[in-house]
Amino acid sequence: MKSIFDSVSHECSKTVTKSYSTSFSLATKMLSDSIRQDIYNIYGFVRFADEIVDTFHDYDKHLLFKNFTNDLELALEQKISLNPILNSFQETYHKYNIDKKQVDAFMKSMRTDLHKNTYLTDEEYKQYIYGSADVVGLMCLKVFVKGDNETYESLKDSAMSLGSAFQKVNFLRDLKADFEDLSRTYFPNTDLNHLDEISKQAIIADIENDFALGLQGIKRLPIEAKFGVFMAYRYYNQLLKKLKKTPALEIKSTRIRVPNYKKIEILTRSYVKYQLNLI
Repeated sequence: MKSIFDSVSHECSKTVTKSYSTSFSLATKMLSDSIRQDIYNIYGFVRFADEIVDTFHDYDKHLLFKNFTNDLELALEQKISLNPILNSFQETYHKYNIDKKQVDAFMKSMRTDLHKNTYLTDEEYKQYIYGSADVVGLMCLKVFVKGDNETYESLKDSAMSLGSAFQKVNFLRDLKADFEDLSRTYFPNTDLNHLDEISKQAIIADIENDFALGLQGIKRLPIEAKFGVFMAYRYYNQLLKKLKKTPALEIKSTRIRVPNYKKIEILTRSYVKYQLNLI
């Protein structure tokens, strides 16, 4: 029965989320049961695409990505895939009528990582951020509002800002790995060979602005999604605070993390604020 295969596919997407990101997995657990699996399904899809371009160095990445793209197109068209991650994603894609242009934009940014290492202009940077992060926020928003187009449109800009903030925090946190291991430079007009405090603070100010816009949207999310998204926001905001206090030269030589005890503290404080209706 296909229902068994779909159940196995769901478990695969859930396992991918738990295995690759303890923080995102924790935040997802705070979502309502009615939408949690669909977020797992989206995460599994975007994570696998990202893994192809970022980590499979001993394999033909171009071929792997081409095959993954072909399998994705078939999954969306035929509403089934023997790749359990894509089978889960196509289910959520059709269930909430996710815009195909958003999926295409995401895949375009991932494909760009196969050949482009430097972003010299703000336009290039924004286009990459839109495809790699903003549209993922929009896909999740479709799930959060359960396909309600009016609510979706009213929260669209905030969701994109939050997606941008999360991605930019990742860029800053992973500066060493991106620059040294993958030879990538995402931030335009920034010389990572000589990253100074002025450049770092300019990047952080931009992220703080994105977070402020994103928080306004979180406050207006449906009850099923609000706490989980607020948890993710608090976690990434804590990362940003640590990055802000870390000297520029140190950011280039280490990867900033939030320890597990701090994550539990964030969860507890976030829940108190949520219960007191402070968000």
